[in-house]
Amino acid sequence: MTADVHSRSTISVGSLFAPLDRGPVHLRNRLVMAPMTRRQAPGGVLGEANAAYYRRRAESGVGLIISEGTWIDHPVASDAKDIPRFYGSDALAGWQLVIDEVHRAGGRIFPQIWHTGTRRPVASAGWNPELLPIGPSGLAFVEPGATEPRQVSRPMTQADIDQVIEAFAEAAARAHRIGADGVEIHGAHGYLIDQFLWEKTNHRTDSYGGSPENRVRFATEIVRECRRRTAPDFPIGLRFSQWKAADYDARIAHDPQELARLLEPLADAGVDVFHCSTRRFWEPAFTGSDLSLAGWTKKLTGKITIGVGSVGLDQAHIARPQEQVGGYTTKTVPLDRLVHLMEREEFDLIAVGRSLLVDHKWPEKVRDGAWEDITAYSSQSRNVFY
Repeated sequence: MTADVHSRSTISVGSLFAPLDRGPVHLRNRLVMAPMTRRQAPGGVLGEANAAYYRRRAESGVGLIISEGTWIDHPVASDAKDIPRFYGSDALAGWQLVIDEVHRAGGRIFPQIWHTGTRRPVASAGWNPELLPIGPSGLAFVEPGATEPRQVSRPMTQADIDQVIEAFAEAAARAHRIGADGVEIHGAHGYLIDQFLWEKTNHRTDSYGGSPENRVRFATEIVRECRRRTAPDFPIGLRFSQWKAADYDARIAHDPQELARLLEPLADAGVDVFHCSTRRFWEPAFTGSDLSLAGWTKKLTGKITIGVGSVGLDQAHIARPQEQVGGYTTKTVPLDRLVHLMEREEFDLIAVGRSLLVDHKWPEKVRDGAWEDITAYSSQSRNVFY
């Protein structure tokens, strides 16, 4: 399916292809491949097909690839055996192959390290199915459409917290050792780190719960240890979100002041890049301002920010399984709004997900103005290699 051309041939997209050189981050342009779970890693190991998948995006001109989420070395980090892991000699050899192929194509790549927390099903069919998931308070949204979580396991102990921090830090250290260009910590969408940030899943009364400064403590300790175990000039990114897969209207911060109380400790701990996950990149984050979440994050922290969400598409990402019955197909739309926000420097980088998933030449086509050749996204093609 091709794009509806409209008047897009007149759009100047030069701002999307300007280089970025700031602090430890050096990129040939502002285009980022968003992390997208593919479930194409049998036994948690990537192979030549995966490396070719990433290489094609780098060859087409993506400035930075953020990989699909990859599990840290913790017994209940994973909920599936076909999602890649970031530990074990076989899995690391696969990641080395991916990194090398991206570099040969002139690209850069950050592995995204991940722990699912209580998003892992209680009766998991993946790794260690006999073990219960973990979370700050052992709470999870189990039933579709549930407005409140329920107890599925015990709250994490200090020993649990320390073990997970160590696993994240060792994953970052591995990424540094095998030549990755940085690492992104997954702190969004209702997974483990986000479960600490969100009041609905964090009911703790100790130093990890309550105030924004306490709720972000777990994340800051992870970032600080990742920084200690890598290098001062090794970029560390963190992806965060307001929305969750269980609740599109969720909020970890209800106003800019609360957002600052969450983000400033993370910036101080060593985050270089904030990846501000939204379902529509242009939407205002708070009432009374037209700034997006990425715009507010840049204003509050001064760090590099990545905007993301429905770039070039007419429909937002659908995360709720009950909304995907029968699948859906998007139409491509003009990039005027994106170019406008990039030119006014609301955010520094823009992540493209579904468009790059189905059309690895999306950067080339955008740069060359070949709008009519862009392939529209269909949910039926999300797990096909291109």
